[in-house]
Amino acid sequence: MSHPFFPWRRRHVGASVLCAALGASLSLPPAVHAQPVGLPSMGAASSSELSPMLERRLGEAIMVQGRRDPTYIDDPDLRQYLTNMGRKLAAFAPGGGMPDVEIFGVRDQGINAFALPGGFIGVNSGLVVSSGSESELASVLAHELGHVAQRHIARGLTQQSQTGAIMMATLAASLLAALAGGGGDLAGGMAAFGQAAALNRQLGFSRDAEREADRAGFDMLRKAGYDPHGMVEMFNRLMNVSRLNEGAGGGDYASTHPLSIARMSDIQNRLRLLPPVNHVDSDDFWYVRARLRLQQASDAQGTRATVEQLRAETRTLSGVRQSAAWYGLALAAMRRGDLAEAREDYANATSGGRESPQLAALGVDLARAAKDTAGAVQQAQAAWKRWPERRALAYAVAESLQRAGRDADAAAFLRERVKQWSDEEPRLYELLAQSEERMGDKIAARRDMADFYVKTGALPSAVSQLQQARSLSTDFYEQSQLDVRIQEVKDRMADERELLERFRS
Repeated sequence: MSHPFFPWRRRHVGASVLCAALGASLSLPPAVHAQPVGLPSMGAASSSELSPMLERRLGEAIMVQGRRDPTYIDDPDLRQYLTNMGRKLAAFAPGGGMPDVEIFGVRDQGINAFALPGGFIGVNSGLVVSSGSESELASVLAHELGHVAQRHIARGLTQQSQTGAIMMATLAASLLAALAGGGGDLAGGMAAFGQAAALNRQLGFSRDAEREADRAGFDMLRKAGYDPHGMVEMFNRLMNVSRLNEGAGGGDYASTHPLSIARMSDIQNRLRLLPPVNHVDSDDFWYVRARLRLQQASDAQGTRATVEQLRAETRTLSGVRQSAAWYGLALAAMRRGDLAEAREDYANATSGGRESPQLAALGVDLARAAKDTAGAVQQAQAAWKRWPERRALAYAVAESLQRAGRDADAAAFLRERVKQWSDEEPRLYELLAQSEERMGDKIAARRDMADFYVKTGALPSAVSQLQQARSLSTDFYEQSQLDVRIQEVKDRMADERELLERFRS
C-alpha cells in the first residue's frame, strides 16, 4: 500500500509485500488463506489496546518474513545509518516510551516509507535517492516516528470495527504459522497480501492522525538538530510527484490527503516562529545515497542511466558529493567486473586524502576481487581501527579473515562483536558458526546457529539446531545446558502461542 504521507503506488510487487497492510503481508499457509472473512470472535483482547510487547512481536514476525523478500536490502551500513538517524530523532519523541527503533531499506524506486508495528520502519531506496538533503530524509522518518510515538498503528489494529478485527486476526494467524515452522514462500502469500492490502486501505490513518504525526515529527526534527525546512521541501517534492502521477493512476493523493494544503500551512506557520538552522549533511548521507542509486537500478538501461548521471556529477560537483559520485562509479565498474576502471574511480574518490568508512570498505572489496587476501585483511583491520563502531567494517574484517583461512582469528573477532551487537546483528552468529564448523567445533557451531535463528525469530529452526548439538555431545554437563536452552526456546514458543490465540478466531 502507499502510506498516507506518500500516496503514490509502489512499483514492485515484491516490495509491496513487505509494507502493505502494516505487516499483514506475511506469507500465510493455505489454511489461513481459506479462513472465512467474517468478524472473528476476539474476546477480551478486542476491547483493549494492543500491548507494546505484542506489538513488538508482531513487528518481529513481519520482519522474519520481510527479510526473505528479494527487495529487502541486507546492507549493514545502510541499516546502521538509517537506524542511527531514527534513534537520534526518537530520543525527542513526545512523552518518551518509544520502542527500540529499527529502520531498514527496501529496493524500490517509489518515494515512500512505511511504519510497521513495534518500531520497525521501512525506507524505499527511492526516498533516499530523491532526498535533496539529509534533513529532507530525516523529515520523513520523523513523520513515521510520529505515528509510532502516538501509537496510531496499535490503535488502528485494535479499533472496534470488522476490518480492525480481521487485521488483528490475520497478523496473529501469521505469527502462529511462523511459530509452527510454516510461513510458506513469498509467492504463496500473494493472495493473503491482496486481501490485507484491501483491508488496510479502509484502515488508513485519519486526517487528525496525519496532522498529529506531522507535529510530533516536526518537533523531533528540530530538537534533533536537523533543519525543519527539510519537511517543507520534502512535502513540496511529494506533492509535485503526486500531481505528476495522477494521470498514471496515482491520484490517490487527492482522496487520501484532502487537507494536504492545510498540513503544509501548519508546518510553514511553525517555521515562521523559529530561527534558521544551518544543518550540514553528513558524508554518510552522500555515500549511502550514491550506492542506493545503483542498487535500485532494476535493469541494464537503468544502470547505464545512473552511471551517466554519476559521470556528469564528477564534472559539476565538488567535495564530498564529487567523491560520492566517483564512489558510485567504482561500484558500478566492480559490478560489471572491470577492476581496472574500478581502481581508477576509487583513486579519484579518495584523491586529496579523502576518507570515509564506505570508501574503506570499497578498498577491501577491491583487494578481495584481486585475490589479494592478505591486503584485504590488512585494509579491513586498519579501517576497523579507524572506525571501530562501523558494523559494515566489522563484517569486512571477519569475512576477510575467513577468506584468508584464518577462522580462529575470525571467530575470536566475531565473539567480541557479538558482545557488542548481538541483538541487532544476528548475522554475526551465522558467520561465527561457519568458522566454528570449519574449525571442527560442530557443537558450538550449532549453538551459535541456534542463536542466529532465535534472533531472527525462526524459533523452530533454533530448536532443531540445539537438538543436533545435543546429539553430538557426549558430555553430561553440556547436554544438560543444551536441554535447558531447548526448553527455554520451547517455552518462548508456547508463551507466544498462548498470547496470540486470544486474537485469532
